[in-house]
Amino acid sequence: MAELAEAANTSLSGKVALMTGAARGIGVEIGRKLAALGAHVIVAARDGRKAEEVAADLRARGGEASALKLDVTSEEDRKAAYAAIEAAHGKLDILINNAGILLDSPDGGTPAPRQPSVALPDVVRETFEVNFFAPIFLTQRLLPLLQRSDAPRVVNVSSIRGSLAHLSDPTSPVYPVRALGYDTSKAALNAFTILLAAELRGTPIKINAIHPGWVKTEMGGGAAPVSVEDGARTAVQYATLDADGPTGGFFFLDERLPW
Repeated sequence: MAELAEAANTSLSGKVALMTGAARGIGVEIGRKLAALGAHVIVAARDGRKAEEVAADLRARGGEASALKLDVTSEEDRKAAYAAIEAAHGKLDILINNAGILLDSPDGGTPAPRQPSVALPDVVRETFEVNFFAPIFLTQRLLPLLQRSDAPRVVNVSSIRGSLAHLSDPTSPVYPVRALGYDTSKAALNAFTILLAAELRGTPIKINAIHPGWVKTEMGGGAAPVSVEDGARTAVQYATLDADGPTGGFFFLDERLPW
């Protein structure tokens, strides 16, 4: 396990963590960090072969991991995920809704070539299916398993581009991008986070939205300043909150972001 050692006091031994979009980008690094802390990581991805490759790498590094073929937009896959997790573990401790797409522009550093007034309906609809509807319906489906955990945590990987405060601020770096599908889908994901956290307040479950930073991935683009390793830190931080940690918030590391 030495290769997976992390400088952290948190132990996730005995915990089960499911992460969507786990076969590429920051998903791979989040999985490595959770495995380093002792969690059994369920590597969920639409491509089952790639999911198994990532899970095998985690096991080779000394961690506990399994692969799950999961198209987050498929209700049949969501049902199958519930059945598989219940059969193998009987509970779920951590859910990280990380799967996401950007179709408005080639990457996160490129303004959308189509302004909101002429955004393509198919682009907006497909983006919402993955970035908004899928996290809602997967979380609903898996909630009974999360409620069997003594300290369940849900992390919705959002973006500062879902902040209405930033979208409306001419001095914000996200202001000129105007990617209708991506930006509004993340704003909607933030609203879901608020509403579900309010419903579950007073229970052990904590649900938060996070901004990982502008990360140097295929989606983020080559101009992004944040490494994949650093981009994974906020998700791990809010997946491992103590009992007195926040719920219903929007964060980048220790910074609370404006909605």
